Amino acid sequence: MNVLFRRGEGTVADVMDEMPDPPSYSAVRAMLRTLEDKGHVKHHEDGPRYVYKPTVAKESARQNAVEHLVKTFFDGSTAQAVAALLDGSGRQLTKEERARLTALIRRASEEGR
Repeated sequence: MNVLFRRGEGTVADVMDEMPDPPSYSAVRAMLRTLEDKGHVKHHEDGPRYVYKPTVAKESARQNAVEHLVKTFFDGSTAQAVAALLDGSGRQLTKEERARLTALIRRASEEGR
């Protein structure tokens, strides 16, 4: 999906070209077909090639992926996911990032989340 978001659209070969260690052509084709079955991409034919294009906004796809990640690896706990990111990143947050996270936590608390 990242390749398609970056490019706007692409073929299986295009996707593979932008992957650091791509799986086989058939594996990438199967993944794109699965994404199409789920409604995340659509394709049109350009001669013998299928050209795939995202059907969902990047932000929507990102949110769905994060929700799935939290549910799968952190038993649905946002706090555990955030703690894992902060503890394991090895990177210092900027002043702006800390302020944004503080504001988001404050807003969530005010909304009862």
